Amino acid sequence: MSALTQSTPAAASTEAAPEKELRPPSYWPFVVPALVVVLAIIIFPWVFTIWMSLNEWKVGSPTTFVGFSNYLRLTSDPRFLEAVGHTLVYTVLSVVLPLILGTLSAVVFHQNFAGRGFLRGIFIMPMMATPVAIALVWTMMFHPQLGVLNYLLSLVGIPAQLWVFHPATVIPSLVLVETWQWTPLVMLIVLGGLAAIPTEPYESAQIDGASFWQVFRFITLPLIMPFLFIAGMIRMIDAVKSFDIIFAITQGGPGSASETINIYLYSVAFTYYDLGYGSAIAVVFFLLIVLLAAVMLYARQRMLWTEIASGA
Repeated sequence: MSALTQSTPAAASTEAAPEKELRPPSYWPFVVPALVVVLAIIIFPWVFTIWMSLNEWKVGSPTTFVGFSNYLRLTSDPRFLEAVGHTLVYTVLSVVLPLILGTLSAVVFHQNFAGRGFLRGIFIMPMMATPVAIALVWTMMFHPQLGVLNYLLSLVGIPAQLWVFHPATVIPSLVLVETWQWTPLVMLIVLGGLAAIPTEPYESAQIDGASFWQVFRFITLPLIMPFLFIAGMIRMIDAVKSFDIIFAITQGGPGSASETINIYLYSVAFTYYDLGYGSAIAVVFFLLIVLLAAVMLYARQRMLWTEIASGA
């Protein structure tokens, strides 16, 4: 009798175990809407873009499967290769200059002086403006005859420049607009880093008689380096896919002197209506962004291990 009573609960638990395993999780009703949104907005468009890149598809014509022909075509397309070079140059300048100027601005605005809050508000105003409005204002400023920039240059004896109307100066001019707009963002990020630095290292440096440059070089800069990395990552991702400022000011001109990958992609897909080739450009462009982000993450990881090794 005792053996029967002992085996009965074991058998009951054995029978209940499969039922418990087959029971669906209680959180599925909350997960399914998110999965549907992700599939509809992110996964499906990318899968469809990859499928289009494997086909020759022009608007009004039937699709023809061509495999990797569109990708092989990119390697021999001089206009695409030129656009890659323009994108890299534009991205590097649009990251380095705001990082330098934003850091210097953050150091200045971190000091205590009269009207600091008001001047901070004025300084971040370019970041709040819409890109098209910025492009229209700067287009007028870049005008060779009527623009205010050439007038300011004439006051110091510098000859007038063609700015965005000459192939040699169009990308530096566009970088000037990008730097003016996004230097405040870097400043705000670095200001957060400066506010998080403890005061003890500065007090010790002051007692030791360190100069301003020595304090900045050996104390401030190493401690704000993680914030500079975050600002550089944000700027890199934003600059490499910049479209609105470039398109509104130059539309990739003069000629193709300022045509980045984004501008060339737009021309192929919506001017020449070559959706298959445009999709191949989009896929390669996405891979380029991922590669640049991976390089920066790798550099950050190497920097982290270097800091750990030096601290040890």
